[in-house]
Amino acid sequence: MVLLLATALVLQSRGDTDRVPPSEPLSRMPEAFGTWLAKDFPLDDATLEVLGKGDFLNRVYTNQPTAGPKQNSLLSGSAAEPPISLFIGYFATQRTGQTMHSPQHCLPGAGWTFDSQKYVNLTDISGKNYKVGEYVISNGEAKQFVIYWYQAHGRSVPNEYLAKLYMVTDAIRTNRTDGALVRVITPVRPNEPLEVAEDRATHFTQQMAPYLPRFIPD
Repeated sequence: MVLLLATALVLQSRGDTDRVPPSEPLSRMPEAFGTWLAKDFPLDDATLEVLGKGDFLNRVYTNQPTAGPKQNSLLSGSAAEPPISLFIGYFATQRTGQTMHSPQHCLPGAGWTFDSQKYVNLTDISGKNYKVGEYVISNGEAKQFVIYWYQAHGRSVPNEYLAKLYMVTDAIRTNRTDGALVRVITPVRPNEPLEVAEDRATHFTQQMAPYLPRFIPD
């Protein structure tokens, strides 16, 4: 509560306009990473109202090693591996009512529980290091492996409270409050070792992450 109050006071004292660097819309995120091919799933109006004013990407990527672009049969059950869900929410400003929503609040509301969590370092294919959170969530018999973090100004943060603290200090120093949430989810199939699902999500994230600065300014 103290941190949120301090954030509100700082943002109010900085005036009504943040400095927002130029960036590309998330819709230009590549639709293919290697053999992973994408299909967009636009968010409904009710979800957009909850999320607030921002730029959002909600996609499912399916690995189809033998399919060409015109043979994409996403979600048809023909893929050799379970799909990867990619959600990115970018907020050009995070003033009152426009802050990022933590998956630790949203996922339990949808019936998912967090079975395990840890913070790890993830290195993308370009050699850049990211600090991310890795989670296993479940809903009845269904289980999923999740990677998510907060991205802002070239910095990756796996903890929402630390991300808010950085936002306050950046607002004071640079008059910027822009930032994003990046979330990658893949199902854990019955009898599938958790390490296999972890590797799948990790390898996809390593291919996707180098594109983020185009959409989330450093």
